[in-house]
Parts: sequence; structure tokens; C-alpha cells
Amino acid sequence: MTPTQARQQTRILVQAAAQVCEDKKGEDTRILELDPVDAGLSDFFLVTSASNDRQAIAIADEIEHRLKKEFGVYPNSVEGRRQGQWVLLDYVDFVVHVFLAERRAFYDIERLRKSARPLTPAEFDAELKSALAAKTLAARKKASAKPKSAAAKAAPKAKKAAKKPAAVAPKAKVAAPKKAAKKTATVKPAIGKAAIGKAAAVKPAARKTPAKKAAPKKAALKKAAPKKATAKKSAGKKA
Repeated sequence: MTPTQARQQTRILVQAAAQVCEDKKGEDTRILELDPVDAGLSDFFLVTSASNDRQAIAIADEIEHRLKKEFGVYPNSVEGRRQGQWVLLDYVDFVVHVFLAERRAFYDIERLRKSARPLTPAEFDAELKSALAAKTLAARKKASAKPKSAAAKAAPKAKKAAKKPAAVAPKAKVAAPKKAAKKTATVKPAIGKAAIGKAAAVKPAARKTPAKKAAPKKAALKKAAPKKATAKKSAGKKA
């Protein structure tokens, strides 16, 4: 909770306590808005007067009961309840003082807190209502501004959604080469068989021709050998 929200909540509690004082016929009820420099921990003093001690105790008890029932808030401490001449309820952020009329005149808290701004319950209620109205208007402005921001956030999502079909197209392109690859794979075995058949037909011929050619060479050598021998014999005869 921010400091502004906490102060607003304190104002609501003070207004509820002041309403109890009015309902229980408290006299000369005042709300002192304390100076932050001079106040210490408390922000407000609620001061009211009772004609007798029973009324003072009844006012204090009703304030404690209503704040506990409606807001779940308990006083940090309670003093003077037995005597009923000055009952003090300390809620930290605000303090309730319920005096007998003569005791209030004697202590004169309003004079001691000169820097405080005194307000009647009606004036305080008017200020509280205006503050709540300003808060409501600010909340409505924020609520009306939210759809614009939501639309701005939705725009990038729409762009991403528009880009998604483009991402699907490459998948189809990738699938097409796979089919073509299968077709080429089926054609390759046929070409290979034809080539193997041709190679098988050519290779035996290449092996036979060298054998045939080699045979004549050997025969020629055999034929040439007798000629040399006869040549030697004829040379011997001439000698």
C-alpha cells in the first residue's frame, strides 16, 4: 500500500469514528489534521465531549466496536476507560480523545496543537468525498487507457501470426526435392545395369584380341629361328 492509499484509509476510519460520536450525541466534535512535522506518528486527532462518564465510556466502546466490526481494526492501546473522564483510543495513525466537558477545557488539546487544522465532521466528510471522487476518476482514466495499450500489445502478436504462413512454405519446398531424389534413385539402377552389360560385352573382346595377336608373334619367332639356323649352316658350308 502506497503512503497516499494508507492516508486515504486512515481518513475513512476517522470519518467512521466521528460518525459514532455524532450518533452517541457527542458534543463539539472536532477532527484535527496534524502537521506532519509536529505530529510524530499520528495524522489525526478526533476530539469529542461527553456530559458524563457513562456517555464517555459508551462513545469509546462504540467506536472500538464499529471499527473492529466494519474494518477489522483494533486500537493499539486504550487508556482511561475505568474513570471515564478522558478515554483515549490510540490507533497509531489517528487518536480518539473522549473527554468530559470540564476535562477538555482544562487540557485544551486544540490550543496545544496550534499547527493542526481543525475540521468539523461535515467538512472532513466533504473533503473525504472529493478525495474519493478524484481517486475514482483516476481509476476510470487508467481503465479507459488500458484497451489502447492492449491493442498496441496485440499488434506485434498479429504480425507474428502473419509471418507464420511464410514459415510453412519452406517445408513444402523441402519436401519436393525428396520426391525428385527418389525418382533419380530409381533411374540410376537401370543406367547402371546397362553400363555393366556394355562393359561385360566389351571386356571379353578386349581380352581375346591380345591373345590372338600374341600367338602369331610366337609363331613368327619359331619360324625365324630355323632361318637363323639355316643361315649359320650355309655360312659354315661357304667357309
